[in-house]
Amino acid sequence: MKQPLEIAPAQGKLGVLLVGLGAVSTTTIAGVIAIRKGLAKPIGSLTQMGTIRLGKRADGRSPKINEFVPLASLDDIVFGGWDIFEEDCYAAACTAGVLDRNLLDSIRPELEAIKPMSAVFDQRYVKRLSGPNVKKGKNKKDLADQLIADIRAFKEKNKCARLVMVWAGSTEVFMKEGPVHQSLASFEKGLELSDDSIPSSMVYAYAALKEGIPFANAAPNLTADIPAMLELAAQTKAPICGNDMKTGQTLIKTIIAPGLKARLIGVKGWYSTNILGNRDGEVLDDPESFKTKEESKKSALDYIFQPHLYPDLYKDISHVVRINYYPPRGDNKEGWDNIDIVGWLGYPMQLKINFLCRDSILAAPIVLDSALFLDLAKRAGRGGIQEWLSFYYKAPMHAKELYPEHDLFIQLMKLKNTLRYIMGEEMVTHLVEDYD
Repeated sequence: MKQPLEIAPAQGKLGVLLVGLGAVSTTTIAGVIAIRKGLAKPIGSLTQMGTIRLGKRADGRSPKINEFVPLASLDDIVFGGWDIFEEDCYAAACTAGVLDRNLLDSIRPELEAIKPMSAVFDQRYVKRLSGPNVKKGKNKKDLADQLIADIRAFKEKNKCARLVMVWAGSTEVFMKEGPVHQSLASFEKGLELSDDSIPSSMVYAYAALKEGIPFANAAPNLTADIPAMLELAAQTKAPICGNDMKTGQTLIKTIIAPGLKARLIGVKGWYSTNILGNRDGEVLDDPESFKTKEESKKSALDYIFQPHLYPDLYKDISHVVRINYYPPRGDNKEGWDNIDIVGWLGYPMQLKINFLCRDSILAAPIVLDSALFLDLAKRAGRGGIQEWLSFYYKAPMHAKELYPEHDLFIQLMKLKNTLRYIMGEEMVTHLVEDYD
């Protein structure tokens, strides 16, 4: 057995700072409180319900993940965050309409105690939203400094030993990497000049990483996936992960596509359409925000199918993605997939999937797991991109010289092998020796 990494103990309170206290955040917060009180189970969370095999199959060692690695306890989590609306978490959760009102009423005092700090927000980057609870500053550097002051005050007030930040705000307009993003020096100059290429999400990421706080990007925005942020994360040894939580339709794609590829079944076309009626759907009704989401959703198939290796099977797939805002559905999203597949001798077949899902219900355990795993990474001295957390994301961050891994099952193996490595256990390879 190898020696485990030196991991600081998970002592004291862990502050989880959420940017945007909308449907996803309030569902996460209410869920954790309900679980702590024994009112619900943490279904969908690897950190709370997952197991991990250690050693050979015959050894029979499969502890729960949270018994194997020293994760922060749910009892030690303190939530806070920012939002452009002034509603406390109870009111915000009621507005979101995701969770049963009886459940919310049973934890009402705890939710009402969580009130949003004023947010850094610029409507130019999220055109379909506006709200009154917004910071003012002479430039974006001033706004970043205000966020840092918020972070320090929250940590002191709540007596937190450690912090994690998760961007759970809306999808911003599509943006490509530009000159201001190429170095920390150019980025900080851009903050002082209020450069238009620095959206609100980057201001939050900068504030977090400047303080050495782990950061997760749950939206498809560029945010922390730029050289300047990677440089800052390296300086402060802050772990980062993202982008865009793998919840509904893309989750299904990363389950189905690896199976088709494993059996070498060809694919001619994959048509995907969604309807949803929550705030996320309203934001994505703007073409510029939809472009950001589209890029995130469409990349997975190319990397899974590897058409350059299998041109006879996957070259020139017609891949179409549609998202339509439909208010009657609220947070209950519906995704349809029509997949035109090809089998033996070129004979055509079809696969049709209709996934009626609850967007925030699928997202909440990802927020929780990302926070707990990033905190573990920080305590284990693992700064920078945490590619092993790609399991949770549609457009996972990765080293620029490598392609991103999108296959859900490979991602899960990477995640669990990383945990084994951290704890000094042998990797599971599924070679013949596993039978011995």
